[in-house]
Amino acid sequence: MKWETLLSLKRFGDSHKRIRKEQDETRLGFEVDYDRVIFSSNFRSLQDKTQVIPMSETDFVHTRLTHSLEVSVVGRSLGRQVGKKVLEKHPHLEHTLGYKFNDFGAIVAAASLAHDIGNPPFGHSGEKAIGEFFKYGWGERFKPQLSSKQYQDLCDFEGNANGFKLLTESKNGVTGGLRLSYATLGAFMKYPKESLPKRPSSHISDKKFGIFQSELELFKQVAEETGLINRSVTKDISYCRHPLTYLVEAADDICYTIIDFEDGINLGWIPEDLALEYLIKLVKDSIQTKKYHSLTNTKDRISYLRALSINTLIGEAVDIFMANEEDILSGTFDRALLDASRYEAQIKDIIKVSVEKVYKSQEVIQKEISGYQVLQGLLEVYCKALDNHLNNALSNYDKLILSSLSNELEFQTTDLYENLIGVCNYVAKLSDRKALSNYKRIKGESF
Repeated sequence: MKWETLLSLKRFGDSHKRIRKEQDETRLGFEVDYDRVIFSSNFRSLQDKTQVIPMSETDFVHTRLTHSLEVSVVGRSLGRQVGKKVLEKHPHLEHTLGYKFNDFGAIVAAASLAHDIGNPPFGHSGEKAIGEFFKYGWGERFKPQLSSKQYQDLCDFEGNANGFKLLTESKNGVTGGLRLSYATLGAFMKYPKESLPKRPSSHISDKKFGIFQSELELFKQVAEETGLINRSVTKDISYCRHPLTYLVEAADDICYTIIDFEDGINLGWIPEDLALEYLIKLVKDSIQTKKYHSLTNTKDRISYLRALSINTLIGEAVDIFMANEEDILSGTFDRALLDASRYEAQIKDIIKVSVEKVYKSQEVIQKEISGYQVLQGLLEVYCKALDNHLNNALSNYDKLILSSLSNELEFQTTDLYENLIGVCNYVAKLSDRKALSNYKRIKGESF
C-alpha cells in the first residue's frame, strides 16, 4: 500500500480528483469529516448509549459519546505524531503532494470519533441480543429465505459493519450518507471483510467482520480508491487494513483499558490501592511523587495517573507503528499495536481487573439482562410487522406499529434481507432510554 493513495480525499459522488495541494487550509477536507460526524444525529445519540455501565445514575461514568470524544483526542495525538515521522521518512508526501502531519491526525481523529457510531443500545450485549434473536429466537424463521452470508450478517450483528452503513447509506434524498473522505472511511474499517468465512486466519483483520452485504459495492470502491490490498484468494471480500486503522484501534484500546479502570475505581468497585500497583510500570518514568501525594482525593489522584498512563501508551503505540511501518504497508503486520507492546502484560492485568470488578458486576449484569428483553422484544414486534407486510397480511396492530415508525423506517422494497438489516439498523440507532421507552409503549406501560 502507498501513502499517496491511502490519504485519498475523494468522497462519494465526486466527479473530479481532489488534490491535497489545492485544499483550503482553513477548511481542510479531512477536518470536514470530523465536523460531519460530530453534527450527525447518530453521533448525538451516543450520549445515552452504554459504554460499560447501562443507564448509570452517576455523572462521571462514561457513555459512548464521552468515550468516543476521548478516543478521538487520543487518536489525533497518535495520528499527528505518526504523521510527523512518516513525512520525515517519505518527504515527497509533503514537498511534492502537500500533505501535512496534521492530515494524519485529522483522519485518525474523525475515524476514532465515529468508531462506535454503529453500536446498539446496552453495550456489546446489545450486539449479542440482536444476533441471538435471529440465531435462536423468533427471527430464526428467516434463515431459509436468506443466503448464508446474509443470515450470518444478522446472527453476528456487528456494530462496526452497522457503523459503516450509517456513515455511507443513501436515504431520504441524501446520497452517500455523510460523504466522508475515503481515507477516513478506510481508517474507520477495523475488519475489512464479510461475515463469512468466519475467522479464516489469525490476522487481526479477520477477528470480526466490518461489512454487511448491503454495503459491499461501496466498500469495494473505498478499498480500490485507497489501494488496500486484496487478501482473498476466493470471491469472498477480504482486504488488508488501512494502516491508520491501527492507530484508531490503539486509541480505543488505550481509552477503554485505562478509563474503564478509572471508572471502576471512582465507583468504588475497584480499590484505589490497585491503581498505583497496576499502573506503576506505565507511570514510573513520568510521575512526580510529591505532586501525587499532594492530591487530596481519589478522583484527582486517579485522574493524574490516567493522564500519565495514556501519554505513555500513546508514545509506545507510535514507536511500534513506525518500527513496523513497512510490514503494516505490506499487510503482513497481523496484530493490534498494543499486543506488540512491552506493557502488554500490564494492559492484560488491568483489563482482567476491569472485567471481574466492572464488566461482570451485578449492576451491569442485571441491566444487560433487561437490555436483552428490550431489544429482542422490539425486534419481534417490528419483524413480525415486516413479515406480514411482505406477505400482504398486515393486522391493524401491525399497521399501527408501522405508522409509529414511518418517520424512521420504511419498507421500500420487497427484498427481505435489506428490510431486516433496516430493522436492525433502526433498533441499533436507538439510545438506551429510547429503546426502553419504545418497549414500554409497545407493552402498554406508557399510559
